[in-house]
Amino acid sequence: MIDPDKHLFEYDGFPVHLEPQVFDLLLLLVDQKGRLVTKDDLVQTVWQGLNVSDATISARINAARKAVGDTGRVQAIIKTVHGRGFQLNVEVKAVAASAQTPDLSRSDTQNIKFTRSSRGARIAFSKSGNGPPLVRVAHWLSHLELDWQSPVWRPLIETLDCKNTLYRYDQRGTGLSSRDLEGAEIDAFADDLKAVADANKLDCFPIFAASQAVPVAIRFAQRFPQRVSGLVLYGGYVKGRALREAAQGDIDEETVLGLIRAGWGKADSPFVNAFSTLFMPDATPAQLASFVKMQTETISPENAARLRQIIDRFDVSELLASIRTPTLVIHAISDAMQPVEQGRILASEIQGARYVSLESRNHVPLPQEETWTTMMHEVQFFLDSLQP
Repeated sequence: MIDPDKHLFEYDGFPVHLEPQVFDLLLLLVDQKGRLVTKDDLVQTVWQGLNVSDATISARINAARKAVGDTGRVQAIIKTVHGRGFQLNVEVKAVAASAQTPDLSRSDTQNIKFTRSSRGARIAFSKSGNGPPLVRVAHWLSHLELDWQSPVWRPLIETLDCKNTLYRYDQRGTGLSSRDLEGAEIDAFADDLKAVADANKLDCFPIFAASQAVPVAIRFAQRFPQRVSGLVLYGGYVKGRALREAAQGDIDEETVLGLIRAGWGKADSPFVNAFSTLFMPDATPAQLASFVKMQTETISPENAARLRQIIDRFDVSELLASIRTPTLVIHAISDAMQPVEQGRILASEIQGARYVSLESRNHVPLPQEETWTTMMHEVQFFLDSLQP
């Protein structure tokens, strides 16, 4: 489904982030309803008559094919007419605006509330979407208001709350929650998750956790097995970098702490380039800018370093064998922040866990990646399997 007014594209019911040129290309093919679209047509409409190379056009065609689940070999949806152009190979149906069901779960504003966790920590949380509950565990860099508009996190939020009621929160020390890290350790972060679940009267629910939120989710599932119906674990780890033997390409703790202390939140510092290469080497300039803004408004440099030291010492290796919750483990093969071996350990030690590897080098999932659609389909398929 493509909606030009909302600049929205959905594939199989899921919103898919598209670069503007790819969106315009798809829209042109749809408007032509199977009629031939020449390269000249594409250049005039998508590039406003600018001189572009065949390689550029091919790259956008390939991106459009990936967005609709097509390939250059199969060409079931977007067909190449050699020497002439391209055409849509499926039937196009127009839906009148009045006949469309309004999406009441989408809003440009959100309702943020607060609850109390252990040691009196104030935890900010929000709710969006409509459907079965899903709790996204907070991680190191989160801010409920900034995430809502972020080109990095908003696509993930929209995808997760497309078919679920999504509960998000800022963990202690970050975002809109209490900035005090006194007594912060893995059980305290698990307490934050429990506080949010209790505040929303969630008795049993699935969890989406990424990076250091993964050991927190595992600790919560071990403490409260009756409350967790499923675990989606992305880019996580069993032992923090301060405790594990360094794997090939693993980044040591002092390197990460040095980068933080050298230029936290400084847009023009070498720190940003080095740090973004670790977390999301394929980020766009807009995504990188939002990442810098997140640093300055989410946590102080001192607490950023301190929090990294805390989470780099998480160890749930002794808990994995006790987890009986249905689990999906997803890991990028070339993740520099948390090596893929950590994901494989998670999947092998949690009984019955399903493992999905992604051909990616980004620790933070980016919507423009080829693997984005695959990842989100795997997540929703898993969540759907949990329903009675």
